[in-house]
Amino acid sequence: HGLSIVENPKPSREHYGTWLGNKKQPSFQEQIRIAIDAALEEKPKDFEELLQKLETAGLEVNRERKHLRFRVPGQENYTRCDTLKGDYTEQAIKERIAGTRTVKPRHAFSKKTVSKVGLLVDIEAAIRSGKGPGYERWAKVFNLKQLSQAVLYLKEHGDMGYEDLLEKANATTTNFNTLSVQIKDLESRMNANAELQKQIVNYAKTRAVYVEYRKAGYSKKFRTAHEAEILLHQAAKNHFDELGIKKLPSVKSLREEYTDLLEQKRKAYSAYKQAKNDMKELHNVRANVEYLLEISSPPQPQRSTEKSRQ
Repeated sequence: HGLSIVENPKPSREHYGTWLGNKKQPSFQEQIRIAIDAALEEKPKDFEELLQKLETAGLEVNRERKHLRFRVPGQENYTRCDTLKGDYTEQAIKERIAGTRTVKPRHAFSKKTVSKVGLLVDIEAAIRSGKGPGYERWAKVFNLKQLSQAVLYLKEHGDMGYEDLLEKANATTTNFNTLSVQIKDLESRMNANAELQKQIVNYAKTRAVYVEYRKAGYSKKFRTAHEAEILLHQAAKNHFDELGIKKLPSVKSLREEYTDLLEQKRKAYSAYKQAKNDMKELHNVRANVEYLLEISSPPQPQRSTEKSRQ
């Protein structure tokens, strides 16, 4: 989903770059394990929520093939979850979420408070005072381009404190989720409308045959000769009964309704794309600010993972 674009993105509680210091950067597999530990620290209710947290932290989660795979920024090939072995296979992670497997995290996750002043002040102070190992670590792994984008956003939208930034980021996620639900609802209504149109057409086309079938006393011979039409007619009647329809609407009115729903979806999708961009921008700014200032990220609204078609 690409919510974080820092080169070594920050898991929800703390970025794995925090543990680098002057040591060699961990392998890609180790970075994935660290990110999994960080996500588990937030106590996800199930495996799907854990995957959402990993995606929010910047990891790519791929389930297109038979095996679950991860990839961290800078990694060319995906890593299969089961190749992480030990306490990091898919089954082991599910057991850790359920509490049936207890594991000591590979790293300790610390919390750091943040001042109430504007973030630009905090950022400038961090850079000015950065001559020690912490700054050297940051300078090695932090994407300066992303920092400049975060600073530019704060300047353009008015300097704000971390709590304000957090509130804005969460609001964009909520708006994105609301629009996602709206689009899914419109798509569901459009599908139902299209299905009803189809059944009405089938009913009308096969009505004469079914009337003859009834006049023939539901003759087996007649049914054998016209089985396809009879089955279509009965399927249409069953569909109407399931919907509780007593009087069939006209196909014309249904087509007009479908056109209206389609227009609503187009407008909603336009807003959805803008909301997605806004959410991505705010979460990028947030991730970069948290990384530089070493802020422990609190829980955030879950993103809708269902993708809507245009």
